[in-house]
Amino acid sequence: MTRTDARGTVMIADSDFGDVDIERAIVEAAGFELRAEQCKSEDEVIEKGRDADGVLTQYARIGSRAVEAFTRCRVIARYGTGVDIVDVEAATRHGIQVTNAPNEWCAEEVADHAVALWLAAARKICEYDRATRRGVWRWQTGEPIRRLRGRVFGLLGFGAIAQLIAARARPFGVEVWAHDPFLDDSEILAHHVRPVSFDELVSGADHLVIQAPLTSGTHHAFDRATLRRMKPDAILVNTARGPIVQDEALYQALTEGWIAGAALDDLEEEPAKQRDWRPDNPLFTLPGVIVTPHAAYYSEQAVETVRRFAAEEAVRVLTGQAPRSPVNDVTARS
Repeated sequence: MTRTDARGTVMIADSDFGDVDIERAIVEAAGFELRAEQCKSEDEVIEKGRDADGVLTQYARIGSRAVEAFTRCRVIARYGTGVDIVDVEAATRHGIQVTNAPNEWCAEEVADHAVALWLAAARKICEYDRATRRGVWRWQTGEPIRRLRGRVFGLLGFGAIAQLIAARARPFGVEVWAHDPFLDDSEILAHHVRPVSFDELVSGADHLVIQAPLTSGTHHAFDRATLRRMKPDAILVNTARGPIVQDEALYQALTEGWIAGAALDDLEEEPAKQRDWRPDNPLFTLPGVIVTPHAAYYSEQAVETVRRFAAEEAVRVLTGQAPRSPVNDVTARS
């Protein structure tokens, strides 16, 4: 199929999946041309995608400037659930449908990863491993380690993934608490979890897992003031978005002993969104910190599912069908 006989163009703004075979098969079968780019800024999105009919994005920001610059775009399909990188309001004003993938595509994987990070941090697995490789064979390397049973396991957010985390954590004998401003206490209690305020969660949890969306309200929710209120032997786990935790504040909290450890699946700087990222974050120098590269969602099955879903959503919208997972209502735009 040549450009002239295609029904339109779908651009992949960026992805790190290694190829675009899945997306190409779906898009071209529907009669559209696929164009794959690796944009690392909104300016690059504008340059490469100004005339695209549909855009798929993994990390590349599509803000109001890009939306206003698009001349043909009818759909922005996100590889994933969160849409903090897309200006949804601007898209709605311009009649552009925004879609995402429902939580189910990686819920099991994220829940598994959160528990793995929690256990690795609580049991000092990485510290033991590094010491052993250096020839240090001593159980004392991990001092102090405290028993999990009887401790308070806190969750910020209690959506579908957090509920799976709670179910996995409970058999370890912890008391599970959760704070979610969007749920009634009765919905949390139905899962045998104690609903608490944000302040109670922060000050009372021995282990605190962040599984909340990145919004203006959660951005830097864990700053110096919040971290100061946590227990000195607390462990913070973040399997949500990096910017919910302020890196500089966390570094200070760990070096000055405000909290005991942290396990992070993302950083505030979000390296995947940068072209020439370098591992110079001071958190990397601390033995009590575990960092994984925003990999909580990953399994072969999950990646195939989200790639297929995003491409199919773009094709559905461009062929006049209703999306299965709409983020906005373009029929209600002003």
